[in-house]
Amino acid sequence: MQYNLKHFAHIGDAVFELFVREHIINFAIDQKIMHKMTIKFVNSNFQAEILNNIQELLTEEEKELARRGRNLPITINKKSNPQIHRMATSFEVLIGFWYLNDKERLNFFFENIKKYLNV
Repeated sequence: MQYNLKHFAHIGDAVFELFVREHIINFAIDQKIMHKMTIKFVNSNFQAEILNNIQELLTEEEKELARRGRNLPITINKKSNPQIHRMATSFEVLIGFWYLNDKERLNFFFENIKKYLNV
């Protein structure tokens, strides 16, 4: 099947949240604490920050994919910063792309991202 950018973003959102949740269960037992830790990392501000931090590790093809992901038509609420939300969508596109096409590359980035998950 041929996937498009919206597919990558959709699956990338779920994969990143699962990655964060899996990481967090190593540090917390209480459900409330796990939830607070999860929402600290699974949000557009954090995802945009991570994308900025991993830029130098991306190939030219991945940078192009991220650029195209930023330009996806998205729906955001009035309280959100559109630029931040676009960066987060771009990040989710990359995560989804790696998940569906290159698990080794996904794991490489997840290992790099762990250092930003200050729990």
